[in-house]
Amino acid sequence: MKKSDFYYDLPEELIAQTPLQQRDHSRLLHLDKITGETEHLHFYQLADLLHEGDCLVLNDSRVLPARLIGARLTGGLVELVLLRDLGDGKWECLSRPGRKTKPGTELTFGNGELTATVENVVEGGNRIVHFHYEGIFLEVLERLGKMPLPPYIKTELQDSERYQTVYSKELGSAAAPTAGLHFTKELLRQIADKGVKVCFVTLHVGLGTFRPVKEDEIEDHDMHSEFCMISEATARTITETKRAGGRIVCVGTTSCRTVESFANEDGTVDPSSGWTNIFIYPGYRFKCVDALVTNFHLPESTLVMLVSALAGRENILNAYKTAVEMKYRFFSFGDAMFIE
Repeated sequence: MKKSDFYYDLPEELIAQTPLQQRDHSRLLHLDKITGETEHLHFYQLADLLHEGDCLVLNDSRVLPARLIGARLTGGLVELVLLRDLGDGKWECLSRPGRKTKPGTELTFGNGELTATVENVVEGGNRIVHFHYEGIFLEVLERLGKMPLPPYIKTELQDSERYQTVYSKELGSAAAPTAGLHFTKELLRQIADKGVKVCFVTLHVGLGTFRPVKEDEIEDHDMHSEFCMISEATARTITETKRAGGRIVCVGTTSCRTVESFANEDGTVDPSSGWTNIFIYPGYRFKCVDALVTNFHLPESTLVMLVSALAGRENILNAYKTAVEMKYRFFSFGDAMFIE
């Protein structure tokens, strides 16, 4: 299949720059994956679309305030985005300006509370940086770091918690699992009260999620890897739901990729952890996931390909065309879809 098969035209003004005041007041486009029919609701109505005996799967990863702005000891500003913890105080990072952060460059952040040395440059231009600090690194990062918002968001975020889900727990993502941003604790209570089982997986979202597909033939795309985990309790809940005939409803493409990465052919799931580079596009046969809560994704992205695998490419592109015409808000702080 061609990358261009997943293109749609999006006016720039529909890219949401800020979150709504109330999380669950975003719009919800309800898509029937069989017929392609659509219905226009609000997110707080999601409980009405779920059935007793369903299982709702959420990604509890929490975003690291992984953007550090500091200076080189020789002078001049520097910005790092932490990508991957390599242990012993070393991280793989994006750096700007790259030509000024050569191996051996000394950096300082927060009036010297955090210092660092650039050790080497790896394939793709990322830097291996060794940090020096007193105390617990993640606590230092909470004080000095900023949220690494996606490149299409130009507005400064006033409240960093709005780029976290209300159930986030496991620190480690470089970007939010944004489909979950719409949930409130009250909505989750309503869903549980309806007899829907709620469980959690963890997938730490990498910045590779924003990497464009460069190859014309999508099968040639080299999918990025992300670390994910399914606990024993979650595996048991998903397996029991499947065996009882209930639906597995994933919240976000990250939860979907986690479940499908570890699912058995009969739809059951075993407790697991590890790296996944699963690439889901049309032709993929879903083993476990029946329905999906998701945001609207970038044209020609791997995420548009994933939802097209679930609902059919024509159904997705028609739904996106409708969303554009009705001025839905797109991407991380935008509106949502429920595909069933």
